[in-house]
Amino acid sequence: MTDVVVVETSDHARLSLKVSYNWHFNLDKEDPQKIFQVPDFVGDACKAIASRVRGAVAGHSFDAFHKASAELIRSAVFGLDPKTNEPRNQLTFSSNNLVITNIDIQSVEPVDQRTRDALQKSVQLAIEITTKSQEAEARHEAERREQEAKGRLERQKINDEAEAEKARKSLLELQAQSATVEASGQATAEARAKAAAAAIEGEAAVKQAQLQAEASLIKGEAELEETKQKQSAEIDHQKALNDLEVTKAKELSRIEAKKFKDVVNAIGANTI
Repeated sequence: MTDVVVVETSDHARLSLKVSYNWHFNLDKEDPQKIFQVPDFVGDACKAIASRVRGAVAGHSFDAFHKASAELIRSAVFGLDPKTNEPRNQLTFSSNNLVITNIDIQSVEPVDQRTRDALQKSVQLAIEITTKSQEAEARHEAERREQEAKGRLERQKINDEAEAEKARKSLLELQAQSATVEASGQATAEARAKAAAAAIEGEAAVKQAQLQAEASLIKGEAELEETKQKQSAEIDHQKALNDLEVTKAKELSRIEAKKFKDVVNAIGANTI
């Protein structure tokens, strides 16, 4: 169900509203023919609703209606619940049990040029206000973030300075402790160094004596071995000479014996 309603605001702005309604019949089982009691139920319903809409719009200015048109029309058509002061959710025509459940405002158009200009001006003003509001909000947010960043930076700077001061204090304490330890431990260190040097000298002397003894032992063993080898060589040489003399004597004896034998053989045994 759709209708076009021409309304006029309190400041004489004439508007053409295109509205659409959702509707149904509440069927009464005891009197089912009641839904046919009104021949032109669509026309009658549109007229009744249009009358309510005109009355509601006439009590408001163009700007007020433009800002809350849907709420004003719903309140005018459905009425307000006295308990919640909110618009009801339906309108019932008792003559034929026709129920209107929803209103959809499809379009709002000015009827005359003056109203159109006013509407355009209102829209432009609303856009300008919205734009400026967004710009101001963005600027405020940027300033807020900048201040927060500065605050965090300042806090960080203070914390860094505090940490640096703690570190400097710790360094001074460590330097003082080091100086104390150095002063108190210098004598101990010198005594330990001297004792260590004396121990090293003693160990070196003992080691040197051991090495000298070992060198003397090695030298004696080497001289003994050399003497043994020399004597063994002399003995081997003399033995070789003796063997050579024996061999020579044997050879001479053999030669003499052979010579004698040859002489005997030459002369003859009987001659001798």
